[in-house]
Amino acid sequence: MITTIGSSAAISGRVVARGERVNLRTLVKTDRPLLDRWARDPDLDYLAGSELLRAYRRAGEVSVFIDDCLADRNQAVMVVVSADGRSEPLGMGRLFNIHRREGYAFLEMLIAERQAVGRGCGVEAGKLMCGWGLDVLGLERIEAKVFAYNTLSINALKRNGFRLEGVLRQAGFQDGRRCDMLVFGILREELEAQRRKESNPERFSFV
Repeated sequence: MITTIGSSAAISGRVVARGERVNLRTLVKTDRPLLDRWARDPDLDYLAGSELLRAYRRAGEVSVFIDDCLADRNQAVMVVVSADGRSEPLGMGRLFNIHRREGYAFLEMLIAERQAVGRGCGVEAGKLMCGWGLDVLGLERIEAKVFAYNTLSINALKRNGFRLEGVLRQAGFQDGRRCDMLVFGILREELEAQRRKESNPERFSFV
């Protein structure tokens, strides 16, 4: 049985969601070197096009930028770490444009460290992020946009039960070229159905 003990841990940077391969913890000021490295990785920018990392690059005072992220009630930024704690943080995820009254938000998920790519870390991190959004924030719907050429992210979304809902033609701009953006979505009942399919759903917990 998945248990949720609220979101007070989000203030202190402690782990808030645990899985088999990865955990999620909240962003803290000492994560600045991670953001520095990830924000300046051209391959990561090409695949993910993270608006958060692009905003970080533009920020004049990065410590203030992190403070603003932590204070922003319209987003929740998480750092993806290995469950055994034996490696550097692997990436990050966030729920943003959170509409609490309407019960929906947008998901951004990226695995930044190459040794973790293709090993299911992004799939599990996305599952934890969505579960946290439903259980802690009470969301009813989560949306995600992805570049049409980013097959890794597309497959991760599909494996977590997201459905393709539309194509935003030529809505992306990368390397001087326009590209399509795919829109995916998942509803609460669909995510709960995904949970029931798990052979051992108790392995996921939210604290």
